[in-house]
Amino acid sequence: MNGKAEIGRDDLSRFFDELLEPQRFADYGPNGLQVEGVETVGRVAFAVSATRDSVLRAAADGAHALVVHHGLFWKFHGARPLTGPFGRRVLPLVVHRVNLFAYHLPLDAHPRLGNAATLGRGVGLTELQPFGDHQGMPTGCKGLLPDPVAAEELQRRLAEVLQRPVLRSLPGEGRPIRSVGIITGAASGEWVQAERDGLDAFVTGELREHDWHEAAEAGIHLFAGGHHATERLGVRALMAEVEARLGLECRFLDSDNPA
Repeated sequence: MNGKAEIGRDDLSRFFDELLEPQRFADYGPNGLQVEGVETVGRVAFAVSATRDSVLRAAADGAHALVVHHGLFWKFHGARPLTGPFGRRVLPLVVHRVNLFAYHLPLDAHPRLGNAATLGRGVGLTELQPFGDHQGMPTGCKGLLPDPVAAEELQRRLAEVLQRPVLRSLPGEGRPIRSVGIITGAASGEWVQAERDGLDAFVTGELREHDWHEAAEAGIHLFAGGHHATERLGVRALMAEVEARLGLECRFLDSDNPA
């Protein structure tokens, strides 16, 4: 990463906040700047999650900021000491003065850059609209395929975009698919929203055992492409936005995560 453009840390924070509007979401943890580092940012690393691997790779690359979808702090964890594996994630950021930015639900739901929207466009959905309801805010999108396709064809398209195998439930009647709802990550229970909206199919990341059965019994095609794989797309779209609009040198740090 050898970019020459630079931006102030606080200006970069404002850029993300104006673009993603995190204040609109009741999220599971804080969005925005989670760990404060250097004041001037010229090199930015992007990753799905703030893992020890992504933190160390960002520091080794000389990144001034690491931008992720899954940050370090979650309400369900409560207060945590900086010891053990968690401490070994946090402390390298502090030592190397790498800023950590995290955007969770805002990056799932963004109508242009979001995980759901980018996946939807990737498989050919049109007429995208907000979909899902987390405390009054959508967390995904829904849309239409130009022509109905067999479930096997949508499964193939998803696997091509995600670059990994995709699981599929098997409704008995196997009707063609035209309307699709998408909420990435751990949202398999939201197939009920797809049923409520009269959609043919629902796409997510993780798949709970009982949702596979219940969606099939309700006549909803349920597809699961992996939590990590379905949430690489928004991070990469956000990286492209930063490159195009701010001119910063950026790099995506992927991980070998089959989950």
